[in-house]
Order: sequence, then C-alpha cells, then structure tokens
Amino acid sequence: MTSVAIGNIRLRQGILGDVWYPGFIAAGTWLLAAIVTDTFPDVSRWGSRDRFVLLLEAGAAILLALGFINNRLGKTGRVIDHYGHWLIALGAIFTFWEVVTAKTGWLPKPFFAPPQALLHAYVDDRQRIGYCILASLQLWTLGFVIGVAAGFVTGVALGWSQLVNYWGMPVLKLIGPVPATAWLPIAFYAFPTTFQGGVFLVALAAGIPVAILTASGVSQVNRAYYDVARTLGAGTSFQILRVAVPASLPHVFVGIFMGLYYSFATLVVAEMLGSKYGLGWYLSWASGYSAYANVYADLLLMAVLCAGIVKLVFTVRDRTLYWQKGII
Repeated sequence: MTSVAIGNIRLRQGILGDVWYPGFIAAGTWLLAAIVTDTFPDVSRWGSRDRFVLLLEAGAAILLALGFINNRLGKTGRVIDHYGHWLIALGAIFTFWEVVTAKTGWLPKPFFAPPQALLHAYVDDRQRIGYCILASLQLWTLGFVIGVAAGFVTGVALGWSQLVNYWGMPVLKLIGPVPATAWLPIAFYAFPTTFQGGVFLVALAAGIPVAILTASGVSQVNRAYYDVARTLGAGTSFQILRVAVPASLPHVFVGIFMGLYYSFATLVVAEMLGSKYGLGWYLSWASGYSAYANVYADLLLMAVLCAGIVKLVFTVRDRTLYWQKGII
C-alpha cells in the first residue's frame, strides 16, 4: 500500500484504489449527529427534528459517495479537498450543538436553540423570511451601487484636481470617521420614507471608503504615465479614463470591500430602527417575541448572504484585475 499527499489531504492507494478518506470521516461525524439527534430525547420540543435528521443522513450519504469519486471530479474535487476538514468539523459541531441544547439543556431554552430549531424557523416562517431577504437585497443593492458610484467619481476628482482636493478632502476626513448610523435621525427626517433614508445611509457607508481609497489611488499613479500619454497627444479625459482610473483600480476595490462591510452593518441597523421589512427588521421583531431560534436563523442568513456578496465582488475584482497576475 502506498500513500501520496495532495495539499493537506493524504490519499492511500491500496485495495480500494485512490479514495478520499476525509469524506468517510466527515460522513461518520454527520451520521453521528443524525444518530444523536434521532435517538436521544429532547428536553423541550423544538420542531423539524425529523427533517434535520433526514438532512444529516442525506449529507452523510453524499460525503460517503464523495469518498469514492472525489478524486475524479477535477477542479470541483480540489475545492472539496480544500474544505475537507471543515466538513468533518461541521458534523462534530452539529453533534455537540445538539447535546448541549436539545438533549441536555445545558444551554437553556429559549436563549439557546439547537440546529433543528433553526431549520424549523426556516420552514415554518419561510414566506416572511424570503420577503425580508428580498427587501434587504433591494435596499442594500440600491444604496451600495449609488454609494460606490458617487464615491468613485468623488475620489477621482479629489485625486486628480488639487483644487477639489483642497476643499473636499477636509470635509471627507471630517465626516468619514462618523459612523453612518449616527446620521439616522437626520436621514429619517430629511427623506419622506424610511426606505429612502435607509438607501441614503447605506450609500453613505459605502461611498466614503471608496472615495478616500480612490483618491489615494489616483494621486499615487506614477507621473511618468501621464507624461507618456501627453507626449502621444492624449487629452485630459484620456489621461483620467485610460491612465488614472485603470492604475488606481486596486485601491478602488479595497475601498469597495471596506464599503461593503460598513454598508451591510448600516443596513441591518437602519432596518432595525426604521423599516417595516428586511433582515434587520426581522431580527428586531423576533427578539421582541423572544423567538431566539428565529434570531439565530436570521443571523446565519445575514452571514451567508454577506459572504456570498463578498465572494461575488472577489470574482469581479479578479476578472477586472487579471492583468495583475504575475506582476503583483
């Protein structure tokens, strides 16, 4: 029997051929979580217990199958390899989570909920949660796009023009450190609807870091690039659009990532205090009724949604800045 290491996952070649052993281990931890959830009685009724057991068993079956075929899946298999240890840990986390909440009550109800309770919240309140997701995405997308666009234009002007920088940068530095949520009273007074006020706050949270980082990027462009462009007959607009902006894009994306996190946090606070729907509103509503399983389900949704948006922005950045590969 021989062994070969691929990344941090060790494969063994023997009677079974090349198999992915973390898949078998992960299947075991997920099956253990299913057995614990189904076999031991709950100290309180939470709902969707059978559904959760079924999902765990299905996950264990998929992981078991991956143990035999993962090494033949190419790029997809390598991605699964990378998260192999996390798949193992996730099954162990489910088991421990069930034991300390549903089975023993060491973490008491209603302040702590088992994973089956979160699943029940998604199933039982799926229509309201779905509407809240759409409402939050609508508000955040509109505010984020407006904020990034305004911040980008402002940043280019600040970085290019000394006059604009002289008057604008002190103002930006003055209001920049102030959290966008501090403008809540003014926003809800100045705008006729809470939706418009929320869009303004999200745009403000996203736009300021984009403006500052864009201005920094434009101002740091090598002056030799402009000299070459002018020598070849380029005008001001060409120098800005074809020289300054492309060279400053790495700084711009750093500002976009910063603005993404700030704007998402601002979105949740704005919805908690002023909106009628949205994930922030749902968090406040569930807390008011002491429905902590729904609170945790909402927090998990926020984390997944924000992580998905970050992944999307990373993909856009990598494709936009493909020319950096091999240089930086």
